[in-house]
Amino acid sequence: MNKTLISVVGPTAIGKTKLAIHLAKQYNTEIISADSRQFFKEMNIGTAVPSLEEQAQAKHHFIQHKSITETYTVGDFEREAIQKLSELFKIHDVIVMVGGSGLYVNAVTDGLNTFPTIDPSIREELNTKLSESGIKPLQHKLKQLDPEYFNKVDIYNPQRVIRALEVAIGSGKPYSSFINKPKAERDFKLLSVGLRAERALIYERINARVDVMVETGLLQEAKSLLSFRDYNALQTVGYKELFKYFDGEWTLDFAISEIKKNTRRFAKRQLTWFLRNEDTLWSDYDYETKTLLDIIDVEIENLKNV
Repeated sequence: MNKTLISVVGPTAIGKTKLAIHLAKQYNTEIISADSRQFFKEMNIGTAVPSLEEQAQAKHHFIQHKSITETYTVGDFEREAIQKLSELFKIHDVIVMVGGSGLYVNAVTDGLNTFPTIDPSIREELNTKLSESGIKPLQHKLKQLDPEYFNKVDIYNPQRVIRALEVAIGSGKPYSSFINKPKAERDFKLLSVGLRAERALIYERINARVDVMVETGLLQEAKSLLSFRDYNALQTVGYKELFKYFDGEWTLDFAISEIKKNTRRFAKRQLTWFLRNEDTLWSDYDYETKTLLDIIDVEIENLKNV
């Protein structure tokens, strides 16, 4: 238990990759990505994958290692990430994990929860309702059956909404009742470090990032993936809006404005998720590097005595 995982969390566009690289250099170690959309090799610009220059500064794992045509669940990630940590901890005392996908972060730090077996017909029926009536009726149903989870989940992600509903309907119990279980035992200490900023500033950074994505080829990337639009990986902000533009439903300006709006909503959900962890060490996004690294170093030393 003298090994430590530093988990860098926070909303999108806050600077998590930059901090993770600083930490990897500080401890001469490697980085595990817990960003569920950066796993896919076909998605680059729209998922803000670390640049080749950034990846050259510290070794990254779980970056673009899967295809969007492959099924890759959070359970798969948990197993592979824990195995990779076991390997890396043989040569490093500290490993860095970074990502804004709260469910994937928690899978590594706390373990996944056990859910009951659900009749597949329930999911089929929910998918039919989604295709016929859109996501709003499903959101309303989730709010009725499980208001606690409704306030945590990205309600614009149909896969997450349908998963919560099928469990609630099939078991007769709220989805949230299955996720408030004791944490899994891990053979490493955990230090969670969060980056934050005023909401208005976060939104400004998001808007600026989307503009850069568009300037650097997001439209071309999305267009090249149009034939794969039904895969789960592409039910993602930045792609699904542009698909509507390609379909002629939206103008380009409106699609871009929707990307910005939906990314801001996603960032709000991320903050809600990560703020639940009272043990997270929070820092302003524009931290003084040496000061923050020194604070983290002290926290790691303190963990050794716990």
